[in-house]
Amino acid sequence: MEKRELPMPRSHGTEQWSSLRVPIVQKYGGSSLATLEQIQAVANRVRESAVENSVVVVVSARGDTTDDLLRLAGEIGAARTGREVDQLLGTGETTSAALLALALRGAGVPAHSLSGVQTGILATGAYGRGVIVAVDTEPIARVLASEAVAVVAGFQGMNERLDLITLGRGGSDTTAVAIAAELGAGRCEIYTDVDGVYTADPRLIPSASRVPFIDVDVMAEMSLAGAQVLHSRAVDLAAVHGVDIHVLHSTRPGPGSVIAARDDDRRDMLESSGFVTGVAVDTKVARVGLLLPDAEATAQLFDFFARESIFVDMATLHDVDDGIRVGLTVADADVDALRAFVTSAFHGGPPEIDGGVAKVSVVGQGLLTSPECAARALRRLRRADIATNAVATSQLRISMTVPAGAAARAARLLHREFGLESLGAGAGFTSPVPV
Repeated sequence: MEKRELPMPRSHGTEQWSSLRVPIVQKYGGSSLATLEQIQAVANRVRESAVENSVVVVVSARGDTTDDLLRLAGEIGAARTGREVDQLLGTGETTSAALLALALRGAGVPAHSLSGVQTGILATGAYGRGVIVAVDTEPIARVLASEAVAVVAGFQGMNERLDLITLGRGGSDTTAVAIAAELGAGRCEIYTDVDGVYTADPRLIPSASRVPFIDVDVMAEMSLAGAQVLHSRAVDLAAVHGVDIHVLHSTRPGPGSVIAARDDDRRDMLESSGFVTGVAVDTKVARVGLLLPDAEATAQLFDFFARESIFVDMATLHDVDDGIRVGLTVADADVDALRAFVTSAFHGGPPEIDGGVAKVSVVGQGLLTSPECAARALRRLRRADIATNAVATSQLRISMTVPAGAAARAARLLHREFGLESLGAGAGFTSPVPV
């Protein structure tokens, strides 16, 4: 499925800000804005940045606001997605933007809040999982030209029907990177409740190490594999448009992690070496099996995935006597939509759904041309009596489905197997097969 969602034509406002300083783009997550005291602390940090720079700030909904709004929608009998649900969810980010703008003004900093629609973010796709297609920078340019801070509600844009459409969980990251790319910022600062990217989730593996520099392609794979530090589409976008991402703690000083859009030195090493950078776990997946009548039905299935912006991983196709056997993993939130489509489109039995699995991935560079990495991973899990019922490999990722109850143990074993506990840059292993 195509992942490059932002062709980014130069927008009408470009000339207005071209004579200004290249702005800093900062994004603050919901945990950084949960209380009024935290909002004030963010305002103080932005004020420091605004002394010598033009600043665009992208914000998420405060704390658990999105979950609370979804719960309200459920209590009133609504589905979890749809036009009205998106209208509801969008209020979380616009509230954050307005409150931060007010806090900045109270601190003596001119500020102007913008919703995603007001910002000129155009998106397409299904409600709840919109994909950015363009950003018109004119509204932001007007704010910056007035020497004010532009505070943008993340996670949302406007579709072809002029409706608000949300971008999916973590979509504020994508908003920030899209704006940075269009403004030519070259760098986007993401402030969150962790102080960088780690070799694994520290809540799962306390011995995980912070990675000071990481290639953007590797980070994209970690995000797709379940690492929750950054929205996967945001990292994709950074790679396409050459935007470096700097992940920093929202309250504690520190170097954080730099996700480099280009790392030519590390790419050169792929000729002779592979590097394991981290281990990721995704427990919110389901393994799906279904029988389709022919190749045209398979194409229709993937048309459906594209239309609904459903990410599919670990897909396999096998010709059998009575059709084509398909196996794949999808997010468990997408299972109901998939089941409904298959049942209505192909008039057969419902797909086989195994919700008792998790996806564990080893992520790095040069993994496909260093096959001993996959051998080590599979052997280590086998010795621990952890079954793997599906495996997918690439240069950047080796993913395995394991029983959900064994996912944390599998991640710890693989993290230890590749020596990531005390490493800050990736574990090297020499490939015995020259490329």
